[in-house]
Amino acid sequence: MGRIALAELSKYLLDGHLSRRGCLGARRVVTRPVAAGWMLPRAGPVRAFHAAPGSTTTATASQGPAVPLRKQLKDKAKQAKKQGKKKSKADSQTVDGWELTVGIEIHAQLNTSRKLFSSATTSFNEEPNSHVALFDVAMPGSQPLLQQETLLPAIRAALSLNCDIQRVSRFDRKHYFWWDQPSGYQITQYYEPFAKNGHITLYARDGISPEDGESVTVGIKQVQLEQDTAKTLVQTGNTHWLDFNRVGVPLIEIITDPDIHHPRTAAVFVRKMQLLLNTVDTCVSGMETGGLRADVNVSVRKTDDPVRKLGTRTEIKNLSTIKAVEDAIIAERGRQIRELETGGVIVGETRGWTLGSKETRRLRGKEGEVDYRYMPDPDIAPLVIGDDLVKHLQNSLAVLPDAELDRLISEFGLTPKDALSLITLDNGARVQYFYRVLDSIHEQVQAEFAASTPPDLKSYSTLVGNWIIHELGRVTTYKAGPLASGELSFTADGECAQVSGSDLSQLLYHLYRKHITGKVAKELLLAAYLDELEGGVLEAIETNDLWFKEISPEEYSVLADKAMAGEEKVLQEFADYIKFPQGKLMYLVGKMMRLGPTERIDPAAAENVMRARVEGIRAP
Repeated sequence: MGRIALAELSKYLLDGHLSRRGCLGARRVVTRPVAAGWMLPRAGPVRAFHAAPGSTTTATASQGPAVPLRKQLKDKAKQAKKQGKKKSKADSQTVDGWELTVGIEIHAQLNTSRKLFSSATTSFNEEPNSHVALFDVAMPGSQPLLQQETLLPAIRAALSLNCDIQRVSRFDRKHYFWWDQPSGYQITQYYEPFAKNGHITLYARDGISPEDGESVTVGIKQVQLEQDTAKTLVQTGNTHWLDFNRVGVPLIEIITDPDIHHPRTAAVFVRKMQLLLNTVDTCVSGMETGGLRADVNVSVRKTDDPVRKLGTRTEIKNLSTIKAVEDAIIAERGRQIRELETGGVIVGETRGWTLGSKETRRLRGKEGEVDYRYMPDPDIAPLVIGDDLVKHLQNSLAVLPDAELDRLISEFGLTPKDALSLITLDNGARVQYFYRVLDSIHEQVQAEFAASTPPDLKSYSTLVGNWIIHELGRVTTYKAGPLASGELSFTADGECAQVSGSDLSQLLYHLYRKHITGKVAKELLLAAYLDELEGGVLEAIETNDLWFKEISPEEYSVLADKAMAGEEKVLQEFADYIKFPQGKLMYLVGKMMRLGPTERIDPAAAENVMRARVEGIRAP
C-alpha cells in the first residue's frame, strides 16, 4: 500500500472527505448517515467503516454544509465547559429538597520530640523501626508514662479553638484488633477529654459557600489526646511491612458539632484548621505530608419537614487533601439521596474515598461505643492541668489568623484574597518576610519625610504585598529560564534565601518613590533572584544608569496633542458620554506612551494629563 499524501489525510481528518484513489477506492463503498457532532455528511458517499454487512443508507446534502472536525470539537469543548460551570455553580453546594449535615473529625500530629507515653523520639523518613520503645510494641511488663511536653501544643490548639480546658481529664482504651495496633487497643480520651465546648468562625473571606452568608460558626465538641498507630508499607505478593516508628506518636482529635451544611464550607473548615494549628505551633506538618487527616460524617434529610430528625450518617475516613474533603462529601451526599429516592435506607457504615473517583466505597460496618468496648485505662493516672499553665499559654499564644487578616486588610490595605495568600504561603514565613520588607521601607520613608508629613502607610504597603505575593512568585517560573531553582525558601523569622529582605526593600523603595520604572524593578528582582547583584540594588542602578528621567510637563502636553490628533471619533465619546469611557482614555494614554521616549514616561502622570484634556471636551 502506498503512503497517503498529507493533504488527502488532512481532508479526511478535518473535513470527512475520503479519497477515491488507492486501496480505499478499490473497496466496495457504502453510504450511511454519520452521527451528529462527529462528521457532518457531504453530498457524495462516505465509507461506513463499521457498518453491518449489507447495510446501506443514504446521507443527503440537505443536512447542511460540512463542518470541519476541529471546529466541531472546539464547539463541543466550549459547550461542555459552559455546562460544567453551570452545574458546578448551581448543583454542587445544594440539592433542591434536601439538607446536608456534616460533622468533621480532625486528627493532627503534635509538634513534639517525644511520643505520647514513651521516651522514644518522633521521626520522619528515618530508618524503619529505629525509634521504638518497649511500650510502643506492647512488650509485657512495659508501662505508659505520659510525656508532659506533649501537653503544651495540645493546650495551645484547644485555646485557639476557644475551648474550655478541663482541670481533670482521663485516658481510655479503645479496643480493636489490627496489625498496626500492637496492644490490641488505642489509648485515647473518649469520656473525659482535656478540652470541650469550643468554636471556630468561618467568614466569607475564607471562601465559605455563598449560601452560608457572611459567616458560619462551627462548634467544637471536644479535643482529646490519643496515640497514633504503626505505618503499613504495602509490598508485592500480598505482603505488608510494619514501621513502628509511628506507633505512640502524639495526636489530638478535634471533633466538631454537626454544624456544616455545604461541601465547600467543610473544605474551608479543614483548610482553616490546618492554618490555625500551624500558627500556634501545634501541628508538625500539613495534610500533604500526612501530619493532618480528616474524617467526615455525612447525612441528608428532606427539607419539607423542619422537625424531621437528622438522617443516618456515614463516615468517610482519612481524607488527605482539602479538595478531597469537598469532593467526597458531594459524592456521598449524591449516593445517599439516590438511595433514599429509590426507597432504600442508609446504613451506618465507614466508607473510603480515592482521589479522582466519583463515588465513595464501603469499607466496613460502622463501629460504635459498644464495638470498641471503651474502658478507663487502669495504668494511667488522671491528667491534671493547672490554671497557671493554661494562663501562661493563653498569654503567650501567637496572633491567630483572623486577627492577622483583620490587620493586613484594615491597617495595610491588602485585599482579603491577598491577605489570606500571604499568611498561608510557606507556613507563615511569607507574611514575616512581608513585615521585614515593609519595616525597612517604612524607616526609609520616615527618614525622607522627617521634616514634613509622611505619605499614608497603605500607599506603599499594598505595593509591598503585591510584589511579595505575585512578582516574587513569577521569577521562579518561566521568566528566570533554566537557571531558576523553581522554589523560594524562607526561614521561620521571614528571610528569603534567594531575594534578601534588604534587597527587595531597596528595590521597592526606589520604585515607590518613582526613582526607577516598574520594568527596571522587575529586571532587578530577577537579577537578585539569580544572584547577579554583586554590589546590591543601589550599586546596580547607579552603575547601569537605571534612574528614571521623567519628561517635563511641557513634553507631556506635546505628547497629549499628538495622541489626540486624528482621533475625532474617540474624542466625541468624551463629549457625549453618560458613563465616563475609561477604556477610551487608556487607549489615548497608551498612544502617548508609544509616541514618547522609552522608559521616561510615568503612566500615572500621562493619565492625569490626558484626563484633564478630555474632561475639557465635554459640553457644559
